Amino acid sequence: MSSNRGEQVIGIIGGSGVYDIDGLAGKRWEKVSSRFGEASDALLRGELDGQAMVFLPRHGRGHRIPPSEINFRANIDALKRAGVTDVISVSAVGSLREHLHPGMFVIVDQFIDRTFARAKSFFGSGVVAHVSMAHPVCSRLGDHLEAAARAAGIDVARGGTYLVMEGPQFSSLAESELYRSWNCDVIGMTNMPEAKLAREAEMCYATVAMVTDYDCWHPNHDDVTVEAIVKVLLANADKARTLVKLVAPRLGQDAAAAACSCRRALEHALITAPEARDAELVQRLDAVAGRVLNPK
Repeated sequence: MSSNRGEQVIGIIGGSGVYDIDGLAGKRWEKVSSRFGEASDALLRGELDGQAMVFLPRHGRGHRIPPSEINFRANIDALKRAGVTDVISVSAVGSLREHLHPGMFVIVDQFIDRTFARAKSFFGSGVVAHVSMAHPVCSRLGDHLEAAARAAGIDVARGGTYLVMEGPQFSSLAESELYRSWNCDVIGMTNMPEAKLAREAEMCYATVAMVTDYDCWHPNHDDVTVEAIVKVLLANADKARTLVKLVAPRLGQDAAAAACSCRRALEHALITAPEARDAELVQRLDAVAGRVLNPK
């Protein structure tokens, strides 16, 4: 098996249909232990034209885990332990804008986090850290994703705000209209706190939001149903596989990756004095924050 180019490892978080990529060599499922509990599933490792790839089913194989019960911390920690440097989140969303129609892909650049039942940080009492989320996705990854999508002929929009709701129920009409008034573009249930945790873990992160429906605000479309969403999801999965296949070599050949600011997000984030740090939490953070907590 050929070596990984540039020591980059691309992590893909999404549905199981995304992983059936032609040419993915050396496929094997590996369970990675996390100090933050159980990840959603084992990790599928492989190589695509020499580029190391790691796939994680966000909801577990067979879609077993609802959004509020995903152990986002364990998922990101497991990917970090597996050596992942760049995370591409492939997510189904509803559209809050007329021009973002079902079947389109949106490479979002902002989030509004309306979740409330999820652990949102690796840090806590004993080791306090504050990372910047002003620009919550990696623009470098976004550039590569946009270029790959356009090369594949995928109808893609660059930029937009993703409203992350708690779920698992879909929005009420009043909620949908409220989010539209906030200038949100798409709505989903999974990218928070995922994006926040990826930033804390100093991993580059970007979202490919795949539009499946118009939420419930659109007067000329039926209310959201699982059946309708699944139908569009299946079509989107084909495009997502093509996108992943085209973006992998672009990322593997990116000489600027090592200098990306995402990979130094903790540089000035730790605020707890070394002598006041909780030793047990420091140990739990060995993969996520070992670079700054235990410098060599």
